[in-house]
Amino acid sequence: MRIVMLVCCCLLLFNCEDKQSNQKNKTSKTDSIKSKNERAKDSVEGSEQDFERLTDENSLYFFEQYDKKHKEDKVRITTDFGTIDIQLFSETKYHRANFIFLTKQHYFDGTQFYRVVPNFVIQGGNSDDIDVAKKRAKIGAYLLPPDTKKGFKHDRGIISMPSSEIDDAYKMASPYQFFIVQGANGAHHLDGEYTAFGKVIAGMDVVDKIAAQETDDSEWPLHNIYIRKVEIIK
Repeated sequence: MRIVMLVCCCLLLFNCEDKQSNQKNKTSKTDSIKSKNERAKDSVEGSEQDFERLTDENSLYFFEQYDKKHKEDKVRITTDFGTIDIQLFSETKYHRANFIFLTKQHYFDGTQFYRVVPNFVIQGGNSDDIDVAKKRAKIGAYLLPPDTKKGFKHDRGIISMPSSEIDDAYKMASPYQFFIVQGANGAHHLDGEYTAFGKVIAGMDVVDKIAAQETDDSEWPLHNIYIRKVEIIK
């Protein structure tokens, strides 16, 4: 009789342990199948430094959610030549959200206006500094789809972003880069090709000073033109 009771107790103990193990496995499996979009949503709701590395697969959902929670639309670019104030368009929500996100990550601080073409554009957001490359590696590699049909033209003072319709987009352009139209007559041959997502509301004289700087044959300024910081303004 004692032997029978001992066997029953052992079976009951093993059964309980098995149930607990199965429950743990179910929990683990549930956690492992959490979608990338859900993780991206969690990132938006967390702190500014708490986000999943962005990719082509999760970035659109991330910025869609980011757009709902972060409505800032004015930024100030500080350079050694002065400041440039930008109004971002709410109509191009992914590009606005992207620029605000990168600003809050301090990505642009220490980058350069690395391409200067007088009477055309000044282009910024890049650098040959290894620290900038490290920032990109932390944030992720992703592209935003072009958003060229909102009616915005490449007039003087427009800020625009090279988009994924161009060939070899990862090499030639990315959401980390932007350009400001400096030409007096605008750059309307770019309409429909690149996404205009904001405009200069103060500081075009600074844009003109930068555009007047001497460059080499590759349009890179002979003296580095640093973006000291980009910050959100009210």
